[in-house]
Amino acid sequence: MNRKTIAGVLAGLALIAAGCGDDDQASSATPAPTSEVSSSTIAAVTIPATIPATIPATIAPDSGGEGVPQAIISLSPTATEMLFAIGAGDQVLAVDDFSNYPEATAAKMQGLNGYEPNVEAIAGLEPDLVVTDGTNPDFLAQLDTLGIAHWEGPAAVTFDDTYAQIEQLGAVTGRVAEAAEVVGTMQTDIEAALAELPDLEAPLTYYHELDPSYFSVTGDTFIGNVYTQAGLVNIADSIGDGNPYPQLSAEFIVEQNPDLIFLACTKYCGETPETVAGRDGWADLSAVVNGNVVAMDDDIASRWGPRIVEYIQQVSAAVTAAAGVSAGG
Repeated sequence: MNRKTIAGVLAGLALIAAGCGDDDQASSATPAPTSEVSSSTIAAVTIPATIPATIPATIAPDSGGEGVPQAIISLSPTATEMLFAIGAGDQVLAVDDFSNYPEATAAKMQGLNGYEPNVEAIAGLEPDLVVTDGTNPDFLAQLDTLGIAHWEGPAAVTFDDTYAQIEQLGAVTGRVAEAAEVVGTMQTDIEAALAELPDLEAPLTYYHELDPSYFSVTGDTFIGNVYTQAGLVNIADSIGDGNPYPQLSAEFIVEQNPDLIFLACTKYCGETPETVAGRDGWADLSAVVNGNVVAMDDDIASRWGPRIVEYIQQVSAAVTAAAGVSAGG
């Protein structure tokens, strides 16, 4: 099938940590490995006007494309969540093995690897659209050679980036109204969660832990922006030095004594408030003493899809609880 190609390019940073391990260096310029990033390609669709003007979209000349895709392969867990959220799940033929949400994706896992995609295996499934994270240009070139349409949605930095990608996928899949509804609900729920935050005389500080070797994030990342929206101050921002994923040290974290600790490697690293309290010198941290070590969902923390609403709600509740402890003494 001939196709019209849409390249929706979003600048962004990835949200995934380095592998679990132990490292007490003060700070490292070594970035954590990047996660998903994407663009786009598909037949006869139009990018909605609601996409921010700062996100360029280029539409190639019409080559006779027909219809909307009915055999989508998603190699991006975030995009997979977006596709199912806008009601395009039945149009998804297969997903990569990290696309574990919603539950319906389990039946669509066919051993595909989003980080090292096998173009022969993918082509053999005869997709009419491949959704990728855009981090593998050689793979994209192979898809182009085979005439397989593709869409890439880069790691978001702001909420507007997320909304734009959802709207783009809505246009690509013929689910424009559904995508608009998802975005509208997200905006309403996020606004409500932020409105519930308490007024504080001084902002609370936090440490976001990507893994037990103390990789963290700065406010220049999507997840860091979530905390900024919640009025929190990131202890990693003082030593990020241009690296959005700095590696802190245990000594630095103890010295900073953050009001809140958010654990983003609970499922895959097994970290809990109890394991944090058991670390040498951490039992007396304010966050530990006051019960403000918060276990988050690893997958939601590393993706920027519709479930980010749940993350913001959990952050809002944690800030409210921490503020109550702080105000009470």
